[in-house]
Amino acid sequence: MLASRVIRAIHNLRISRVYLSTAALPKEDKIKLGKYEINYLKVGNGPHNVFCAPGALGTIWTEFKPQVEGLNKDKFSLIVWDPPGYGKSCPPEKDFTVDFLERDADLAHELMKTLNIPKFSLMGFSDGGITSLILAAKYPEAVSKLVVWGANSFILPQELEAYKKIRDVTNWSQRQREAMNAIYGEERFARYWAAWVDAMERIYNTRNGDICSEYVKDIICPTYILYGEKDPLVDHVHVSHLHTTITGSRIHLYPEGKHNIHIRYAEDFNKRVQEFLLLP
Repeated sequence: MLASRVIRAIHNLRISRVYLSTAALPKEDKIKLGKYEINYLKVGNGPHNVFCAPGALGTIWTEFKPQVEGLNKDKFSLIVWDPPGYGKSCPPEKDFTVDFLERDADLAHELMKTLNIPKFSLMGFSDGGITSLILAAKYPEAVSKLVVWGANSFILPQELEAYKKIRDVTNWSQRQREAMNAIYGEERFARYWAAWVDAMERIYNTRNGDICSEYVKDIICPTYILYGEKDPLVDHVHVSHLHTTITGSRIHLYPEGKHNIHIRYAEDFNKRVQEFLLLP
């Protein structure tokens, strides 16, 4: 039952975000960082720079279209990337090591330095939320504020079992696969998803499920945690853990929300996040 809800959540998150007309979209750019040609988008002319980090296998447009279009561009400048190995930041392909999210955090910090943006806030969703937690902890001098949702710092046994049950995407319906197939192709999507699940299992087995808990206690910037109380991917215990561990953090709950609260409740979500980011 949990596994089927996970598949539906992933499908519902991305299916409506992939087939987009490029005619009116802002121009994306690429920049060489290490072995990757990182694809990124910069929109807005505001003084408050915000780096946006998508989730697992996510891209600029599958994850952050409502924020790119909806946040105040006179007050904010958004920098959104396709994470290394995802979307148009591929090739080379993603290497799903046990520390791949930490390596993403380091590369995100390097991207912002290369763009000559030494100070910025973070908006991170799901895996991108984990990346943002790590980045905020490792580079406190660079991070003004942190906003995360759908993020977990460790893996629960029942979460791992749910991941394993949906590892083989050939067991998904064609409709559930089509969004990611459109980005990666059938073969690469199947490999990527299996590799992501395998990475979660290795983290669980070799690190007792700890993704980034050792970093969370070191976060000192103002932090806003948002959560859909019906999220099938992230148990409520993760939100409680982040809220109690990050000193001074604030929280907002969407009682009927699932994993994609920034899409389902985009207008309210954007309003709350903007208000938080603009607080002195």
